[in-house]
Amino acid sequence: MKPPEAFEIMQMDDLAAVTCPCGVARRAFVNPTSVASLHVTDIKTDARTHYHKKVTEIYLVLDGEGQIELDGRLYPLKPMTAIYIQPGCRHRAIGRLRINIVAVPAFDPADEWFD
Repeated sequence: MKPPEAFEIMQMDDLAAVTCPCGVARRAFVNPTSVASLHVTDIKTDARTHYHKKVTEIYLVLDGEGQIELDGRLYPLKPMTAIYIQPGCRHRAIGRLRINIVAVPAFDPADEWFD
């Protein structure tokens, strides 16, 4: 029996877009064996403030300008801004943005929390 491949390749623009608290996301590597997942998220309007109890997120702004709210404080965003968001930090993006998000461990929809 051939062992499983030690890699996966995803074409992000071929993945189904899903509505999320931030806008619309395409999510890759979201499976029980993944240690991380990658999302391309389009923020169309102000995102809904949320947090995660287990997931750490790393954001990288690809396109657009706006702000990010982190625990009630606003910070400016522009292309190539990176943000490291630890579990428990309330956050949301504001503006029309395209963001890459790396989630560690891999994204779990049961770990999105709202106050």
